[in-house]
Amino acid sequence: TGALSYLEQAMTETRTISYLLHPPQLDEAGVGNAARGYLEGFSQRSGIQIQCEIAENFPRLPRHVELALFRVLQECLTNIHRHAKSDRAEVTMRWSSTRASLQVRDYGHGIAPEILDSLRDGGSQVGVGLSGMRERIREQGGTLEVQSGADGVTVLVAISLLPQQAFPEAPSRLSSAANI
Repeated sequence: TGALSYLEQAMTETRTISYLLHPPQLDEAGVGNAARGYLEGFSQRSGIQIQCEIAENFPRLPRHVELALFRVLQECLTNIHRHAKSDRAEVTMRWSSTRASLQVRDYGHGIAPEILDSLRDGGSQVGVGLSGMRERIREQGGTLEVQSGADGVTVLVAISLLPQQAFPEAPSRLSSAANI
């Protein structure tokens, strides 16, 4: 009976991981609905309170943009849960005719200045998650900016919805900001 219990637990965890890797809602209902569902489940699992600003009528976007936004959202929340020591976060997703944007903010202790410097310089001293987010967004012709201070971290993403148009790198707003 012990082995059967472990097997059932492993199967449940495998289904959960599979769902989190590619939630069916992403293909069926789009990134707005998938993100809201993911945020609700994440909040329940982690105990982190999330204020969500994603319009109910969030439109379908090109599949590659939806997937990029969703993956960055997942990575940001994973980082908040693992590193930020924040009990709350804010997620805002918006769109216009020309671009989609995502902002994720926590209220943790921030990112060490040397890691931000490495991000700014394109160094390899940063974690796989941050560099992966950077590359995923760049591949879509977008920008990803990380701002950090003693009051938390904000990740800002913008992806063009126009064919083959990329946004130029945004200038750093603060000395503790890194455009990656």
